[in-house]
Amino acid sequence: MEWYIKAFIRSALLWFAAGIALGVGIALFPQWLIYRPAHAHMNVAGFLTMLVFGVGYQLLPRLFGHPLHSHRLAVAHLFLANIGLAVLIAGFLVPPNSSPAGRWLTASGGVVFAVGVVCWIWNLWRTFDAADARQRARTQSEASGRRPLPTLDP
Repeated sequence: MEWYIKAFIRSALLWFAAGIALGVGIALFPQWLIYRPAHAHMNVAGFLTMLVFGVGYQLLPRLFGHPLHSHRLAVAHLFLANIGLAVLIAGFLVPPNSSPAGRWLTASGGVVFAVGVVCWIWNLWRTFDAADARQRARTQSEASGRRPLPTLDP
């Protein structure tokens, strides 16, 4: 397993721990309810989405029988997603949440996170396109009687 895949899964676990800790804090101190958006983003975007990214990088190229298009883009995605989410959550935590600084942090963090998501989509889309092209070449070579290209397919 590539190191960045493990890093996505580890970051998911850290975001989950932070989200649960903030949730416990909100339960103990009801006045912290203003931090509910940060709690929700830690758990949903932090835990669930980072987990999906990591598992997606591990599983999807294998399902399509083709290596990932770009490992460098995956690493960039790792940093963009986590830094963007941290800045976004910091914006939710700036009291009061409606301050200009909080809005600026939330917006810029959201944009950085979204750029990371676009990297993930692009990387996997290119991987799938390459797998499809390889399958088409294999089918054409089999139809013409030539030896097919080797693949990871059984």
